[in-house]
Amino acid sequence: MVKIGIITGSTRDARVNLQVAEWVKALAEEHSDAEFELVDIKAYDLPRFNEDVPPLMANRQYANPQVQVWSKKVDELDGFIFVTPEYNKSITSALKDAIDHLAPEWHNKSAAIVSYGSTNGIAASYSLRQMLSTLRLATVSTNLGFNLYTDFEQFSAFKPSSVHDATAQNLINDVVLWAQAMKTIR
Repeated sequence: MVKIGIITGSTRDARVNLQVAEWVKALAEEHSDAEFELVDIKAYDLPRFNEDVPPLMANRQYANPQVQVWSKKVDELDGFIFVTPEYNKSITSALKDAIDHLAPEWHNKSAAIVSYGSTNGIAASYSLRQMLSTLRLATVSTNLGFNLYTDFEQFSAFKPSSVHDATAQNLINDVVLWAQAMKTIR
């Protein structure tokens, strides 16, 4: 059975990111062909990326103990659903650092993107998709974007419209199928 990590993309104290990630996890738990785990990057307390050796060349030997723990977590997962807000037409610096700290741990795995923002987080989704492909993650084509004006109350309480349910199920199905397929080549 494949293991899919639902990775939060924000570490702000006032974040709504966790609400979106928990919603995705609740839908994902209906699937019996995979295990799903909420992976909150805030809990890893990762520093700004500042390694002396690029992760691709570090051979998983990271100087920072927090990065070592993060490496172990990402390495044990077969696929990912990234939940990202859009900040200035991109992803958060915290998510970028979490991704940049590692390299081989991401390779040959599947990924899906759930985004949100005033324009459904589309620019963040495209930015993240490009980053993930560089790290040899197979990113599914299904996109799920939420709008701050229609899927949140007062910009702080996540209340998604049911119109998103079918897209969410397709995204989850795709990331699981691709994780199963990618596992055969690792």
